[in-house]
Amino acid sequence: MKQLRKLANVLYQSLYVTRKTQQTDILLLGKLLARQNKELPILNNLAEAEFKVFSQSGDDGIIQYLIHKIDIPNKTFIEFGVENYVESNTRFLLRNDNWSGLLIDGGQKSIDYIKSDDIYYQHNLEVVQAFITAENINELIISGGMTGEIGLLSIDIDGNDYWIWKAIKAVQPVVVIMEYNSVMGKDIAVTVPYKADFVREKEHYSHLYFGASLKALCLLAEEKGYAFVGSNSYGNNAYFVRKDKVGNLKVFTAEEGYVLSLFRESRDPRGNMNYLSGADRYACIKGLPVYNVQLNVIEPL
Repeated sequence: MKQLRKLANVLYQSLYVTRKTQQTDILLLGKLLARQNKELPILNNLAEAEFKVFSQSGDDGIIQYLIHKIDIPNKTFIEFGVENYVESNTRFLLRNDNWSGLLIDGGQKSIDYIKSDDIYYQHNLEVVQAFITAENINELIISGGMTGEIGLLSIDIDGNDYWIWKAIKAVQPVVVIMEYNSVMGKDIAVTVPYKADFVREKEHYSHLYFGASLKALCLLAEEKGYAFVGSNSYGNNAYFVRKDKVGNLKVFTAEEGYVLSLFRESRDPRGNMNYLSGADRYACIKGLPVYNVQLNVIEPL
């Protein structure tokens, strides 16, 4: 299996020719890997299931592993912050497993692009253009045709992620994928304070001040009835499964399942990439205000 995954990574790079050719060929390879993931035993580390087709990292493989280990009667998903949906957590789920979905993004150009893509007529896919807030999220979900139990929810909006998940009442996903800010570390339960018009690049020049720590999301998950079942190896996505569906899946604490991200996406005050890594990333945003979800106070990071 390791040799096949290594071959998959090599082929993925070599097949980057044209968009349609890439999607057709990689989709076929993804189908082969998905069949393997269907037969995987219960894993101690979600990273062992990773492969990438349309996801940013190996999340396509993790999702395929989870949907075949969990009872999910309603094959539907919601994903926020998809941009043009070429790279996303649910596109392979749509193409390979024929799930139905709702996409929400704030950019009209992105929405227009999705509607011009073949997937829009080939699948049961709703798209909504809106800037997501805690105040409008439930209305957006309901107007997009989703209520009650759904299969999967993926939130990646680089800002109010914690507050948006906390606000959601309209649907009860079986699986939730939440982006977390690995730079904030594994020991503190904090998020950026809620601000309805939060935009990552405007809040701090570094682009490192956004979202929530993994521990904050794990506490919210517990509050909402979910178990934390692990992170991807990239150190940006955490996976939660509703407790009534978790079955034999391995459950972690935030400290056990935390993965330190290594990607270097920071900017200097002029907006240029400066590639901070390690503790330098934390030092860059240290002292900025965060909301401590355990103490219910705003304090310096």
